Amino acid sequence: MLTLNNEHIVKDTDPRLRNKSEPVILPLSKEDRDVLEAMLTYVRRSTNPKWAEEENLSPAVGLAAPQVGVFKRMLVAIVEEEVGEDQYIKREFALVNPKIVSHSEQRCMLANGEACLSVDEIHEGLVPRHARMKVKAYDLLADREVEFRVSGYTGIVLQ
Repeated sequence: MLTLNNEHIVKDTDPRLRNKSEPVILPLSKEDRDVLEAMLTYVRRSTNPKWAEEENLSPAVGLAAPQVGVFKRMLVAIVEEEVGEDQYIKREFALVNPKIVSHSEQRCMLANGEACLSVDEIHEGLVPRHARMKVKAYDLLADREVEFRVSGYTGIVLQ
């Protein structure tokens, strides 16, 4: 089983991060599946302070394959989504070849800015994102092609 930690994170100074990632051939190869599962495990375990310290993980809500040196169109995200007053659900994504098929013209952004595991230095500023979007992708967790709508924080994380 593939295991990832902070030593595997490709930094923004690496010129390879500017390259366009390759589409993933479906059905998933064992290698691609292993990478996606390792990325998901990283994000799941990174939010537990004990595991994060023991396994050298930085807290994360999302991770894209190029950030771990795999230049393919794959990403994972785990988002606590508000569904009511003080009510949240956890949504997990393990997406392959994700594509935004439609989006709103309205923009949104996080008031305190964004962070990225690949960026060590703090860059102040706001990052405008689409407020709502429809995404199409193969989802490893559902083991099928999916199409879904997201907005708010979940949409920001996936973008």
